[in-house]
Amino acid sequence: MRWIHRLRGPAATVVVLGVLAASLTGPPGAAGEDAAAGHHRRDTWVGGWAASMGPPGSAGISATGFADRTLRLVAHTAVAGTAVRIRLSNVYGTVPLDIGTAMVALRADGAATVPETRRTVTFDGRPDLTIPPGGQATSDPVPLRVGDGADVVVSLYLPTPTGPATWHGWANQTSYLSAPGDHSTEDGAAAYPDKTTSTFFLEGLDVSTTAAGGTVVAFGDSITEGGATTKDANRRWPDVLARRLAAGPPHERLSVVNEGIGGNRVLTDAGFASDGRINLGVNALARFGRDTLAQPGVRSVILLEGTNDLGGGGHGVHPGRPLTADQLIAGLHTLVRAAHARGVAIFGGTITPNGKLDPVNERIRGQVNTWIRGSGAYSAFDGVIDFDAALRDPADPHRLLPAYDSGDHVHPNDTGLRAMADTVDTRALHRPPRP
Repeated sequence: MRWIHRLRGPAATVVVLGVLAASLTGPPGAAGEDAAAGHHRRDTWVGGWAASMGPPGSAGISATGFADRTLRLVAHTAVAGTAVRIRLSNVYGTVPLDIGTAMVALRADGAATVPETRRTVTFDGRPDLTIPPGGQATSDPVPLRVGDGADVVVSLYLPTPTGPATWHGWANQTSYLSAPGDHSTEDGAAAYPDKTTSTFFLEGLDVSTTAAGGTVVAFGDSITEGGATTKDANRRWPDVLARRLAAGPPHERLSVVNEGIGGNRVLTDAGFASDGRINLGVNALARFGRDTLAQPGVRSVILLEGTNDLGGGGHGVHPGRPLTADQLIAGLHTLVRAAHARGVAIFGGTITPNGKLDPVNERIRGQVNTWIRGSGAYSAFDGVIDFDAALRDPADPHRLLPAYDSGDHVHPNDTGLRAMADTVDTRALHRPPRP
């Protein structure tokens, strides 16, 4: 087992993360990598699938971690390509993360894989690695032909105790956990008796492709994550948007990755869910650089945040003090400036109706949405996606249209999520950022 201890090139990179400002000092994003005109593109790396990593819970499987087990994680790709690479994270780990073996393959059914597609994943030419606490790693390229909307299985054998796990708690996608031992090379499902709807350590699967000119990052909270969507159905609004883009003219195709976290806020950390099993993640300002600007081929960001800052009476910057519209606007504007500093376009999504808001915070929602919409040169964003207008009930604009309401009066159902994706002007996603 080897220790990765320094920054490396594209083969196996470990990055120790800092604050948002530090994340802006690395190499610029690949927004301009597609130099070819029209659809005659050269192969380039884009984000094929992603999950925003968060801290472990105070109870449950993420708190205990794993030892001598194999994870079989499912990643649903947004775009076709001829090679993949995986990105692993120990950002919230407290001990070194040992990867004994890593494999990728196309999924057959459940935990079973298509045998002839299984490939060994290497890191700087070796099949194992150790990621220190706070680190990330990117694998070598793996030749594997994937299609639009393919299910790629990533099998990770974890030989030593991982400690509390870096993870994405509410993935709404079934993955699998083996009986003790290294079962990464087994194509069958028999060794994987346990299921989970969370993703551990795997923060991204990149695709080498000529079918997309870059990556769109959907950045937000549970409405983007797909908190009320049908499990294993890939009906989140970023999923639907990815299919729209894949079906469009060749020169307009882009990949889409989902960087939503349930409960996420712009200004403050949300802490633990009620039973302690889920940590709702760090604030948007802290994670924006890692989750958006570090994506391969990033071209544009769709930002939809703020409803959790408003919920529960409003979470201001200082504990015990109520949120103000100016505070939330300032936080969103910081994200806009960070994207523009890296040459990445950013599109503002208006905050959607929330039937649980009190009158004070509903008024703040209206003020923030007015700022997001802006007016011509006065808009901070490179474009506006009016999710609020697409989802609200004309008879009661403070609430979701009943046909789009999952039942909790906050989260859109599958039909509402499709309406959100259909609201996006896909041609606008190719705009350069404002000077």
